Amino acid sequence: MRSRLGLITLSIYLAVAVLGCTSKPPSDSSTDNSGNTGSTTATGSKEGKESRERREERAEKAKREPLVVPAGTSVTVSLGSALGSKLSQTGQTFTGSLAQAVMAGDTVAIPKGANVNGTVVDAKPLGKFAGGAVLQVRLDSITLNGSDLPVQAEARNFSAKGKGKRTAVITGGGAALGGIVGALAGGGKGAAIGMAAGAGAGAGGSALTGNKDIVLPAEYALTFQLSQPIEVKR
Repeated sequence: MRSRLGLITLSIYLAVAVLGCTSKPPSDSSTDNSGNTGSTTATGSKEGKESRERREERAEKAKREPLVVPAGTSVTVSLGSALGSKLSQTGQTFTGSLAQAVMAGDTVAIPKGANVNGTVVDAKPLGKFAGGAVLQVRLDSITLNGSDLPVQAEARNFSAKGKGKRTAVITGGGAALGGIVGALAGGGKGAAIGMAAGAGAGAGGSALTGNKDIVLPAEYALTFQLSQPIEVKR
């Protein structure tokens, strides 16, 4: 009886030992269904972090790079005071403000309202007879963030032809009329005096009424075209 009990106990012990040896160890929770371990997740996180850092670095670099306004861009200025062929002097400076923002692509490089500075390159009033009026103005700089930004733009030229033909016709007509009056008055010397008086009357009438000088009033929208690009620091 005692030997049978010992045999049963031994059998149970062996059975437990066999089951313990044949059972599989628990699977690693870090292993996914594809057989990859948790190192894949760590690698993905690292790559995502590096990609985010590269994006931030590119964005920061873009912020540091200046905006470039290309040559050929139109810059419209509102004059601060009137300019004219008779009003202005050669070498005189003028001021104004941007009537429109200056763009670099889709980005505002210089805002509307920024102050500008320019120079009257040439100013000639209209001559008494055949001379023409001339006004040439240049944009020199734009004030941005308290500093003057140099600008190279094509100068704007304005001209008005003198009424030379009209003046000659009026003068000739006055002289002819004076000659007729002089001839009727007694001919000879009277005719000569009449022609001189008629010529003076004709010229005076033309000078007072027939000719006009160039005038650009205050707040006049004057557009310049850039001949060189502008770099605007951000």
